[in-house]
Amino acid sequence: MNEKTNVTQQEDSPARTDAALMPPVDVIEDATAITLYADLPGVPKDKLHLHLEAETLTIEGELDLEIPEGMDATHAEVSLGRYRRVFTLSRELDPEKVSAEFRNGVLTLRIPKAEHAQPRRIEVEVA
Repeated sequence: MNEKTNVTQQEDSPARTDAALMPPVDVIEDATAITLYADLPGVPKDKLHLHLEAETLTIEGELDLEIPEGMDATHAEVSLGRYRRVFTLSRELDPEKVSAEFRNGVLTLRIPKAEHAQPRRIEVEVA
């Protein structure tokens, strides 16, 4: 990834300051797009929310962690009930063409580069 197609993380917005886990995200770039892979274990599809406003992409998901009745947690490493991560998309990406897939707790987002940012071949004419 170069500085033109960066996806950078923003600080939490003041409107949403309640605590959340930050899911790990891998970002892969190729000539035509970037692909984000976000690990969201324990989040059912109906509690996964993606928001795209201007250049801001927000990934949110609520965990479905229930302790069976009559049992108490003696050790809990995941005590927050939701994930949240916010990114700023560069202008070289086309937010109108984002595609998303959610399988086995992994969210895959593919964000194509805008046409002006994609590589192109220039034909040379011989005179």
